[in-house]
Amino acid sequence: MKYDFTQLQSNKGVEIQGPILLNPKVFKDERGFFYESWNENDWKKILKTYNQSYKAFVQDNHSKSIKGVLRGLHLQKEPFPQGKLIRCTNGEIFDVAVDIRNNSPTYGDWIGVRLSSENKNQLWIPKGFAHGFLTLSDEAEVNYKTTNFWNKECEDCILWEDKTIAINWPIKEFNIENLLISSKDKEGKDLKEVL
Repeated sequence: MKYDFTQLQSNKGVEIQGPILLNPKVFKDERGFFYESWNENDWKKILKTYNQSYKAFVQDNHSKSIKGVLRGLHLQKEPFPQGKLIRCTNGEIFDVAVDIRNNSPTYGDWIGVRLSSENKNQLWIPKGFAHGFLTLSDEAEVNYKTTNFWNKECEDCILWEDKTIAINWPIKEFNIENLLISSKDKEGKDLKEVL
């Protein structure tokens, strides 16, 4: 397989079922580097390892943000929930997934990882999670695959600073003086309101 991969622990130190951190094997020499950013056969094996069902990716998205941009926490409800495979191809972000599955023992818990063009890690976030990220570098480009098409009627947003979730965004650590948040995201709901 061309990846190392691990399941992650939540902010409470408990293994959270679903999200997977992937670290691709990168081949470097004096010319630069090469790696497979995604391989369907390997992807199916990774999902099988964690008893997750395979669903084909149907859409690729690409965003560019400057330092201090915080996007999220976004989700799509049934019947158009999305699984997302996220990577940062330029710069660095702090990427977050929040468990919003009602019957989950880790409901309301979150995981946060740094994704960058340097570490080339990717984060798989299955359906049943809200997603957001904070741009840590001067600028960052984020690419992600989704298992369902975007649907306006099914989209929703949880407030990035919801006190019941209490995400520890690394704002001070990266000397971010001004958060840049869309008006839509500023009007995000509390976790309980969304569900």
